Amino acid sequence: MDARIDLIIERLKDVYDPEIPVNIYDLGLIYNVDIDETNKANIIMTLTAPGCPVADILVEDVRQAALAVESINEADVELTFEPPWDKSMMSEEARLELGFF
Repeated sequence: MDARIDLIIERLKDVYDPEIPVNIYDLGLIYNVDIDETNKANIIMTLTAPGCPVADILVEDVRQAALAVESINEADVELTFEPPWDKSMMSEEARLELGFF
């Protein structure tokens, strides 16, 4: 795996939904991170609910997180609701943090 993907993931762990005290990566909102041959990051993500009032802000925060990684020239963030997000997608740490055990 490209080491820059790990760096993007680390940056994504600094992005939070303002209503949930867990980063979006550990929440399971990031479905895929890839980098193409032109150094463009392609990220597929979802939201906890389709009507999320901060959707635009989160998408832009994700884009900026990817662009903060050296040699990433462009970032495309695709929002999807397939499969729909559910609590089982959270990391074990996130479930512990939110008391879902």
